[in-house]
Amino acid sequence: MHMQMDAMAKTRSLAKLTGKLVNEAVSFVTFCVLDLIDFILCFVFKAMDLLMEAECKPCYCSPTKEAITSSGKILVSEHGGESTKIVSLSSTNKLQLEDISDTLYSRPSLVSEISRLTLNELKRLKLEEPLLQNKKNGSSATTTTTTTSTTIVEMLQGKIDNPVTRWSDCDCKFCTSWISSSSPTSNNNSKATLFVMAQGPSRGTTREDVLFIHGFISSSSFWTETLFPNFSTAARSSYRLLAVDLLGFGQSPKPSDSLYTLSEHLEMIERSVLESHKVKSFHIVAHSLGCILALALTVKHPHSVKSLTLLAPPYYPVPKGIAQATQYVMRKVAPRRVWPPMKFGASLVCWYEHITRVICLLICKNHRLWEFLTKLVTRNRVRTFLLEGFFCHTHNAAWHTLHNIICGTAGKIGSYLDIIRENVNCKVTIFHGRDDEVIPIECSYEVQKRIPRAKVRIIDNKDHITIVVGRQKAFARELEDIWGTTKN
Repeated sequence: MHMQMDAMAKTRSLAKLTGKLVNEAVSFVTFCVLDLIDFILCFVFKAMDLLMEAECKPCYCSPTKEAITSSGKILVSEHGGESTKIVSLSSTNKLQLEDISDTLYSRPSLVSEISRLTLNELKRLKLEEPLLQNKKNGSSATTTTTTTSTTIVEMLQGKIDNPVTRWSDCDCKFCTSWISSSSPTSNNNSKATLFVMAQGPSRGTTREDVLFIHGFISSSSFWTETLFPNFSTAARSSYRLLAVDLLGFGQSPKPSDSLYTLSEHLEMIERSVLESHKVKSFHIVAHSLGCILALALTVKHPHSVKSLTLLAPPYYPVPKGIAQATQYVMRKVAPRRVWPPMKFGASLVCWYEHITRVICLLICKNHRLWEFLTKLVTRNRVRTFLLEGFFCHTHNAAWHTLHNIICGTAGKIGSYLDIIRENVNCKVTIFHGRDDEVIPIECSYEVQKRIPRAKVRIIDNKDHITIVVGRQKAFARELEDIWGTTKN
């Protein structure tokens, strides 16, 4: 009997190892092909941009080396070459530069990664002797440099004068409704506001406000079509519900010159919700990527947030000794593997700028056709709001938000959680679907480790979306209970 069990265990281990090796081999070949396709598409889109917009638009394929001097100027050297140029940035732009994730422009291909590791090892061996000699002589030289892209420098300087709607983006009334509410001739989003769906009492001493923040490639409809109709009469008369379309999604502004950084997202939420609706204290309910914005907002307004309800928070703690937290998180989210399928999809979206632009061109630009076909095939079984949230965004918004929020905040979330841990007046509750393949359950437990008082609820037989959709009545009651038991 024991021999049989040992044989079965060895067989399972062998099968697991074989499957892992096959997955890695197939993944290597697949992503090498995708690297080549994305490289070719770079030239295709440059040619199309030149044809359609009379200008070759910059992308993140050409890295540069730069050093920020104390005067606020940036010394830029293309491809690390000898020829350099100096550009100036304002203090505001320097702050914005800190919010930009290096994963936007530093995504080496598998082949180049192997070559880089080999070259670095050879360089290390060659430089060991001169470094030891310098130490003996007591001399040392240190420079502070960062790697970035001329695309970012040009965007921060306002050199990219893109039209409001690019040729590869949808220009229907729904997707461009924000243009009429802001300046009709300018692409500056300084005065534009986000789309906010408000429901509930506008006045009253007993009224409390609740802010709902959706996740990646979604919209406020994720909340308004599920939870809002299922709140009790008492809740609807006591709470003002505010669901926002994030910058670049749904009916909110989608400026083509925005970098969609954390500070930009927060400023737009503050201007569009907190200031416009005169919100003083409030509860927050956030899903997925929206959880990062919720944490940052809570840290920025510590005395205003009464409770924080997080659904599938994407928190990946970075181990000590990891030099680049952003790169570590990107590889956790998108490990470039063909299996499981969800990881393949995440890798495709995260690593390939031009392939994802093709996807947006085919799907987002033609979202009305896809919505019609989906309704026809499924006989309206698929809710329209999920399709609108998924389709109604631009490639620029999705690409920058993914990298600057998910990856770019990798080194900040831990400190946010520590600050919230000390704010004992803020009630923290976390929900996670047991079958969630997008964000693992471990992320929620890692949040609880940083905030021990946080309550974690794992919902059986629910995934990243069905944690709300399909159980909206039960979740509405749970939220009412959280708000009702929160200290004022």
